[in-house]
Amino acid sequence: MADEGGKKLDSSAEAPTELVGSSKEEETLAPVEEPRIAEENAVEKEEKADECNALAVIEETEVEEKPDGSLNRDAVLARVATEKRLSFIRAWEESEKCKADNKAEKRLSAIGAWENTKKATLEAELKKNQEQLEKKKADYVEKVKNQMALIHKAAEEKRAVIEAQLGVDLLKAEEIAAKHRATGSAPKKLLGCF
Repeated sequence: MADEGGKKLDSSAEAPTELVGSSKEEETLAPVEEPRIAEENAVEKEEKADECNALAVIEETEVEEKPDGSLNRDAVLARVATEKRLSFIRAWEESEKCKADNKAEKRLSAIGAWENTKKATLEAELKKNQEQLEKKKADYVEKVKNQMALIHKAAEEKRAVIEAQLGVDLLKAEEIAAKHRATGSAPKKLLGCF
């Protein structure tokens, strides 16, 4: 692009000229509509710069009339060509900056989208794992409660057996005591522990 721009600048640096007048004194070369073209280029560059939200500073030159028209004209043409080249460079620079900003913005938005996707995936996985853990916890709580119920049932059965055995032993002791009272004999074992 720089080569094309350079070629355009070189070819446009030579201002179109035509011979003015027919006498020797008036056979000087004069630029044709050069200030108007420079103004149009400046307006176009300002519009391009506005599109990229950047401001391009266009310097306006004042053309001074000196008695020696040929030397002054060459100096003015050189100044106009230089300013034109500089304005092209500024416009190119702004364009490149705008492209770089847009490219960076596009990459940043892509990274943001990627980040959001990954976060959403991880959050969904976390929620799924939490649901599985809740289900496992509920299953385990139910299992433990069932085991506790079975243990309680077994303990109640053992208590019932012991109470029944106690009732039988008490009844047996009362019968033996009644028998010994009726017969008047003493029991052979007073205490089973001793």
